[in-house]
Amino acid sequence: MKHVTTRSAGDTAWAINPRRARDLRVAAKATPGDTKQHNRTLVLQTLYVSGPLSRADIARATQLTKVTVSGLVAELISEGLVEELGQRESQGPGKPATLVDLARSAHAIVALDLSDDKLLRGAVIDLAGRTHARAEAARLDAQGIAVTGDAACELVIELALTLRDASELPVLGLGVGTPGVVDADGVVRVAPNLGWEALPLRQILTERTGLATTIENDANVAALAEYSFGDTSEDFALVRIGFGVGAGIILGGRSIPGSQFASGEIGQVMVGTDLGIDAPYNREQVLEHWLSVPTLTRALEAAGPAGREQVLREAGNRLGVALAPVIGMLNLAEIVLSGPPELVDGTLADAAYEILTRRTMPNSHDTLVIRTTGQGEDLILRGAAAVVLRERLGVS
Repeated sequence: MKHVTTRSAGDTAWAINPRRARDLRVAAKATPGDTKQHNRTLVLQTLYVSGPLSRADIARATQLTKVTVSGLVAELISEGLVEELGQRESQGPGKPATLVDLARSAHAIVALDLSDDKLLRGAVIDLAGRTHARAEAARLDAQGIAVTGDAACELVIELALTLRDASELPVLGLGVGTPGVVDADGVVRVAPNLGWEALPLRQILTERTGLATTIENDANVAALAEYSFGDTSEDFALVRIGFGVGAGIILGGRSIPGSQFASGEIGQVMVGTDLGIDAPYNREQVLEHWLSVPTLTRALEAAGPAGREQVLREAGNRLGVALAPVIGMLNLAEIVLSGPPELVDGTLADAAYEILTRRTMPNSHDTLVIRTTGQGEDLILRGAAAVVLRERLGVS
């Protein structure tokens, strides 16, 4: 385990995408038994997105009665989730309204990023997105081989415990972004990179840390972070290029996990159509064969400086081939690429865009954007924090 670092001056709060404010109300009508929780979520969501408001402001935004809002705010204050900030400055007659907001510095989240094949990363983050502590755990053993299976699981537990103990704030929950297919119960059905199969990771971490835990696929978590904190549309896919290749899909502002929790697993889709349409599934012809960081790195080393552009262009072409039917079926507005900037930005992204424009109907996709994420290396940590906020408070 590496050392834990406390917050640095460079760590800043994450700004919520202001466009999220346009959909504060839950579309489905709450049943009588769910009414209070439904209304509570509306109040928390409104404050999370809009910031300090008066009780009357909240009532107008949520269309709840002032009496209902006052009762909910009082309850949330008693739980330490909402705080009063003092009176609003007012030039008019009457008593100035008292502003309330989420108690953004009163609770923390432990977030883990398991996506790297060499290093596990984690952070303690408050509800405003400020990072209070960081920690890392190397996955490589003395021989330089990445640990897998039970040993990898123990590393994750140790990292979570280290960060939990480093937090000076009450911890709201533990969020984890992991490679592989993760079901609704937090079971990692398969994660070849970590050597996990049918691993009940949520149950293990909850029992070992005592924290309410949420586990999701790393690409889905990354897409949620881009949606929550980036300047995205309501309909996009984030393609994460790392040890493997996966995608997180957001449609109508909602994450799409798929019937078997495997949506976005484009890395294993055959795109090497050189063998003809009758060719059977072949791992040497799947997208990851051209596009994962290890294979791209090896190809670039073999090609040398003179062949760099061709290697990146070929990888981008294959990505475009894989994404064209997805774009055609879902009518996505954006493709966001996440990966080492020196690999995914520029030539690779441009080549993918060229293929997409040639293989999709122009009138339906002439405004399609393909770009790299601006969230930096904390993309999955941000998403892991966001899933805890969603699960524990109902906000996003």
